This record gives sequence, structure tokens and C-alpha cells, in this order.
Amino acid sequence: MASYLAGGDFTRDTDYISTRITADGRDGYPVEPGRYRLIVARACPWANRAIIVRRLLGLESAISIGFCGPTHDQRSWTFDLDPGGVDPVLGIPRLQDAYFKRIPDYPKGITVPAMVDVPTGAVVTNDFAQMTLDFSTEWTAYHRPGAPQLYPESLRDEIDEVSKKIYTEINNGVYRCGFAGTQEAYDAAYGRLFSALDWVSERLADQRYLVGDTITEADVRLFTTLARFDPVYHGHFKCNRQKLSEMPVLWAYARDLFQTPGFGDTIDFVQIKQHYYIVHADINPSQIVPVGPDLANWLSPHGREALGGRPFGDGTPPGPVPDGERVPAGHGAEPVSAGR
Repeated sequence: MASYLAGGDFTRDTDYISTRITADGRDGYPVEPGRYRLIVARACPWANRAIIVRRLLGLESAISIGFCGPTHDQRSWTFDLDPGGVDPVLGIPRLQDAYFKRIPDYPKGITVPAMVDVPTGAVVTNDFAQMTLDFSTEWTAYHRPGAPQLYPESLRDEIDEVSKKIYTEINNGVYRCGFAGTQEAYDAAYGRLFSALDWVSERLADQRYLVGDTITEADVRLFTTLARFDPVYHGHFKCNRQKLSEMPVLWAYARDLFQTPGFGDTIDFVQIKQHYYIVHADINPSQIVPVGPDLANWLSPHGREALGGRPFGDGTPPGPVPDGERVPAGHGAEPVSAGR
């Protein structure tokens, strides 16, 4: 998650490796099952999007997945969850090794998610916004039967418009609060964030999903920020006008998605908290990871079915999470014990 400060205002570096993996292979990387490996970290909201979309579309057998640990050093995400600290497919201990295979001495941030070409060991793209759209539009030959239409052609303009506001004002807005370098920058960021949360809350008050009557890419993009709001952003990033659990519409909407296969079963609250509270030592110098909040209420009834809508449209929910990809027991929406 590359970023820098400019005059007190947080600015995200969005100059990603924009090569695309497409059905026609026009950038030199054709869609091909088994050829590419998606490298993610469960802690990262941008990577979490890719995990969710891959699962909803049933691309597990076509695109393998590698998980980095929740913390990283100043330079690179690492594979410390794997035996020997080495990714079992790519054979590397640090994600930067795959970046350097593509661009020697790559000077920018080593970010997740990243799609890696397994035969060469080189990163193809880390453009997280385009990546999930391409999963929906370029990998259709390998979607599971019953895969939902997350980016239907008839709704793309509206999805793009809503997603752009969610990105600038909410996904990135929490970071703008957390990394503000001056009081003035923070105050402005805080106002923008909660204005946008009020806007999306009004939009969702009488419709179950953000665009149309089914889950789309826009919902995926909002969900990953909402899932991190109370455990991290409310306290760590000072986004504290209200907790998510104190915003009735958004809290019910977030629980609705969390309880939908493909969403909550990708969320690792333990890794999420470890990442933010340990890696951001400038914000949290003690690196103490808080015990709370209690997360069992994510599983409480949400009542959003009353608004109608069909989560997967004419499709079906994804099946069980594949072996080796499940969130570890105790890392999801279970009650927090006093002794952790």
C-alpha cells in the first residue's frame, strides 16, 4: 500500500504496473489456467478484494493463490506463513523478488495483490482496481457454473461511478485520516470520509446492494473497508465519529455481505489487526495489538432480506472454501476471550 505525505495531506501513489492478463493476450500475457499466481495478504483491503472476487467467480482452480504474512518490513511483503518462509510455488521468500524479475531494482512500493507469471517468476501486474475487473471480464471461460455477474455490461457506467467515489472518499479516505500530517489535513479528511459514509448509507437505506439488485464489484470494494472499520480504522486511524456498529444501515449491509459465502469467509481479523498496529509504528509506536472489539455480532441477524434483491442474481453461491485457503480458526467472527 504505497503512499507518501505531501504538505500534511496523505496522497497514494497509484502508478501501478498496468500490464493486463487478457483473453486475447494483447499485452503478452494471455489468460491461461495454472499459469499465474495471485499473491495476497489477508490483512490488506486491496488484496482482500481480489480474494473475494476470485472466490465468487470460482477461479480457484485456474489461478493459484499465495498468502503473505500480515506484517512486512520497510521494503517487502514476505512469505513467513509458509514452511521455511518460502512461497511453495514461486520458491521465493520475499515478494520483491518477483517484482525484481520483471523490473530490476523496482523503485516503487512492493504491493499486494500481485499477479505473478509462474514460468518466469515475474510480476505481471499489481493494478488492483483493473485486476478484479479482468477476473470478471477476461477470465469468463474459467468461471464456475453459476458465477455471478459482478460487472454486468448494462451497469458498468453506474458501477464505475459509484466505485470511484467509494475509492476516493472511503477506501482511501480512512488512510487520508490515519496518515494526515497536520490537524487541518486530518479535519478535512475526517469531514470528507463521514460525508461519503452518510451518502452511501442513504443510498443503501432502501436498496440491498449499491448498484442494481445483485452483488457487484462496487459492493466488494466497499465491504473490505467496512470489515476493517471497527477493528482498525475507528481507533488506529482516528475515524471515530461513530463505529460501524453505530451506523444502522451500513452495519446491517456489512453483516449481510459478511454472512454471504465469499465475503466473511475471507476475513481474518487477527491478521488485519496485526498488520495495521504493528507495521504502522509511526502511528502506534508501542506496536501493541488491541484485544477488542468483540466480533461475534458480525453473525447477528441483519434483516436486509426485506429489501429484496438476489445476492447472486441468476447464479449460485460459491462452494466451500478450498483446503489450504480457509481463514484459521479463531481469526474470524468469534467472540474474543479475555486471554486472547
